[in-house]
Amino acid sequence: MALSIINSIVSWILKKRIHQIELFLKYPHDVQNELLLNLIQRSKYTEIGKKYDFSSVLTYQQFADRVPVSTYEDLEPMIERSRRGENNIFWAEPIKWFAKSSGTTNAKSKFIPVSADALENCHYKAGKDMLCLYLNNNEDSQLFTGKSLRLGGSKELYEDNNTVFGDLSAILIDNLPFWAEFSSTPSNKVSLMNEWNEKMKAIVKETKNENVTSLVGVPSWLLVLLNNVLNDTGANNLLEIWPNAEVYFHGGISFDPYRDQYKKLFPSDSFKFYENYNASEGFFAIQDRNNADDMLLMLDYGIFYEFIPMDTFGTSKQKTVSLADVEMEKNYAIVITTNSGLWRYLIGDTVRFTSLSPYRIRITGRTKHHINVFGEELMIENTDKALAKTANEFNVDIVEYTVAPIFMKDKEKGAHEWIIEFRNVPEKMHEFTVRLDENIQKLNSDYEAKRYNSMTLNQLKLHVAKPNLFHLWLSKQDKLGGQNKIPRLSNERIYLEQLLEMNN
Repeated sequence: MALSIINSIVSWILKKRIHQIELFLKYPHDVQNELLLNLIQRSKYTEIGKKYDFSSVLTYQQFADRVPVSTYEDLEPMIERSRRGENNIFWAEPIKWFAKSSGTTNAKSKFIPVSADALENCHYKAGKDMLCLYLNNNEDSQLFTGKSLRLGGSKELYEDNNTVFGDLSAILIDNLPFWAEFSSTPSNKVSLMNEWNEKMKAIVKETKNENVTSLVGVPSWLLVLLNNVLNDTGANNLLEIWPNAEVYFHGGISFDPYRDQYKKLFPSDSFKFYENYNASEGFFAIQDRNNADDMLLMLDYGIFYEFIPMDTFGTSKQKTVSLADVEMEKNYAIVITTNSGLWRYLIGDTVRFTSLSPYRIRITGRTKHHINVFGEELMIENTDKALAKTANEFNVDIVEYTVAPIFMKDKEKGAHEWIIEFRNVPEKMHEFTVRLDENIQKLNSDYEAKRYNSMTLNQLKLHVAKPNLFHLWLSKQDKLGGQNKIPRLSNERIYLEQLLEMNN
């Protein structure tokens, strides 16, 4: 009875935010322009603000004309000064926290500034909104009668020069109010364990007897944990262990290759899957409808958005457009200006808009993680969907995969080379390969044109990875953990060659 009352009160409090969300839905451009001018005004006396004379910037166009689009490498010297304790460089308030990136492809770590404003008005605000939107769509939810199983990163926090750096999830957990731990599992102590394999055992032990009503984490890593829970308990599915589980909030990578596996783990039509789009740089979008395949772009988190059409990206004709000028179903690279002092920062993700009223998006890939060696413009969205469809047709489950080009040599045509780790290997591998190639063609007309009569590209080549290959590869890179991701596509062969060598 007491838990039901608590559930009702917390749900009512969270759903009050709906009225503020409706404001930016109704006036998206006004909200974004006001936000930008506020960020500029707050930063006019910083080093960046003086350099670009923020005091005289009155319009978006003036801002765009003065401030260049930047990458992390461009900003790194200023960020390093900030990490050493200097203030007022790119943000007016002192910055104590830096989220250490855990990307697979960068040998050198990035340290993304996270201001107190961003912690409260972006990351934590988004966490509440994620619940708010879910509860608004599911009036009978009993989310707060149980606990949320969270799987974050496994990095420790390190203090240096009076600043602190670590995995973003560790920073968020470390700054949560003390009462938040009571509604989550595992405990903060276990959540922040650094050794991944020991951490997994501790999470299983601590969570299997809890009343879990929701789950949060990156699909690939959470799947490892959930299979460990099944193995430990001998249950057939997770609803036998957590009968009150009702939703899984996922993000970080595409859910498409894993969706069928999760449906087997939670075999109930009433169980929901909700996607969110967050990163070290900020929290950007949240699924706002049951069973949707896109997310609502959140416009009042202290983040101003711009977009570069991918057909001009990296060329002399590269142009940046504001939210008011985006078009449906085009691929864009995202540029953000944030309340942590990232000014016109290229985060490296690509999206397309599925709706302009309100603004909803789907993540399509990474600016560096696509294959365009032969003019095929293959995006992660294409390969994720094609692989999920093929796996479903052959009744197999996918663990991980990566793809690289086979370059043309002499008179030999090019191709794409895949290595896939299956949970259960297809009986007819040749047929699976042919079908995967056909499904990619159906999703990408450029790839289809290059494959026509094998004019430019031969049929894809596929290798079956031995069990745990990708896990071992990440371990070798010292990148085991809940926030690390396998590079799906690359224009180079470095990752594929390393995996193939380990697969021998």
